[in-house]
Formats: sequence, structure tokens, C-alpha cells
Amino acid sequence: MSISEAGLPLESPCIDVCEIDANSGHCAGCGRSLDEIAKWAAMSREERQAIMAILPARQAQSARAKG
Repeated sequence: MSISEAGLPLESPCIDVCEIDANSGHCAGCGRSLDEIAKWAAMSREERQAIMAILPARQAQSARAKG
């Protein structure tokens, strides 16, 4: 877990399974795009929470596409 500028743990969906799906462009572990991963530490808490809120649906869609 990263540390924010305020010295607090930076909330992240990362589970250390970093593999980008060629079809969706999303990480197989956390569901984020490369752009989201790259900008994560610079995002506001609200921006990160908004992305985290859509990750379950994004991951479910990816699972359906594979299945």
C-alpha cells in the first residue's frame, strides 16, 4: 500500500496480480486501466473512490467476456 502526501495509507484495489488484458485494456487483478494505474497516486480521494465503485462491474464484464 502506498502512502499519500498526508502520510496516510493510499487506498488501492491492487492485489499484486498485474496483467493487462489485451482485449479490455484492464488489469486482470484490480480492473483498472493503465491510465488509471499511472495516475492513481495523483488522483483525489474522490476520484479514486469513483473508480473503485465501478471496478466490480468492470471485472464482472471482463469475466463474462472470457467465460
